[in-house]
Amino acid sequence: MKVESNFARRKTRQISVGTVPVGGDAPITVQSMTVTKTEDHEATLTQIYALFAAGADIVRCTCNRIEAAEGLARIVPRSPVPIVADIHNNHKMALAALEAGVHCLRLNPGNIRKPDQIKAVAKECADRQVPIRIGVNAGSLDPDLCDPDHGATPEALVASAMRELAYFDEVGFDLVKISVKASSVPLMIDAYRQLAETTDHPLHLGVTEAGPPPAGTIKATAGIATLLAEGIGDTIRYSLTADPLEEAKAGRQLLESLGLRERKNIDLIACPSCGRAEIDVFKVAQDAMNAFADKQIPLQVAVMGCVVNGPGEARDADLGIAAGNRRGHLFVKGENVAVVAEDQMVPALIDWAEYIANNGVDAALERAAATKTEARKAAQEDRDRNLGELGEDANQTAVVIDAIRNH
Repeated sequence: MKVESNFARRKTRQISVGTVPVGGDAPITVQSMTVTKTEDHEATLTQIYALFAAGADIVRCTCNRIEAAEGLARIVPRSPVPIVADIHNNHKMALAALEAGVHCLRLNPGNIRKPDQIKAVAKECADRQVPIRIGVNAGSLDPDLCDPDHGATPEALVASAMRELAYFDEVGFDLVKISVKASSVPLMIDAYRQLAETTDHPLHLGVTEAGPPPAGTIKATAGIATLLAEGIGDTIRYSLTADPLEEAKAGRQLLESLGLRERKNIDLIACPSCGRAEIDVFKVAQDAMNAFADKQIPLQVAVMGCVVNGPGEARDADLGIAAGNRRGHLFVKGENVAVVAEDQMVPALIDWAEYIANNGVDAALERAAATKTEARKAAQEDRDRNLGELGEDANQTAVVIDAIRNH
């Protein structure tokens, strides 16, 4: 099942981070950052390859010392994705990272404040045609831009970015993307909205220091998804206190859910369970997620707790299974095709998903020619049995409503 976005994206300039275009009509990209010591180039490369497999299009590495720059020189030629060097307080590390061949720099205006140093780096980037991300952070904002009563404000974050951009303009450098991150979701959203009205440079979205999952994932999604739905944003990063693979996976899943990137793996939909469920829906859904984790099968797969409403609610799924009478009723595009034992539900999903991925839905329906009649009959029997035992109102809400009315 292919989901396409109908969000009208903001028009921006386009830059290239290595071979990956950012902005314009390019797909929105996913970024993450290594947590290894960059000077340990083998460990860092291992993490970069893992991030690439998890869905990252661009990876950032710390360049805080000369040994890290030397590590980058060994990493860049072997990396499967473009590498961004994260620069802290020393502009000389930016120049060293450029010598190492990185594809982009991230500069924080709050950390490197001397105009001559900023312009020296920008000029070198201009000569090499290497872009810079202006990475404004509410937690390290220039003190002279902070409101004495309210600290970092959306206006201050935008002002910091525009001041940096003005320095770049002085040396004729415009290969720029910008972020204005904050750990406060409302502050971050407001700052990006204002920035989008101020410049047409591509924007890198993120809620900084979002924290550990699940709360951190929710915070990051609240900020990033809100802006993406408004057409704002060209590349994203989840900043989680977790394995960076979780950042890449979350970013990819968000873009797929919004229809902004083509799906790489399954979209698992599952009912929240109810009084009708005849299996442990939570366990079966989790087992299915684990089983499909590395399959790279871009289908929508449903796991439903009963055969009364399940197939109808998941009618648009490519493939699904609904439980009934200690067995699973497998369906393809809403059509019952097979009945399997309860302990074979997840293996059956894998089997049929791989068949559909390799041969198509029509071929899968033809495959079921000999079993679909019996499967449909069995599903109807279990549906009738479930309705007979539990009735239409499996959770007995009608009884509760009557009690409320008679109170």
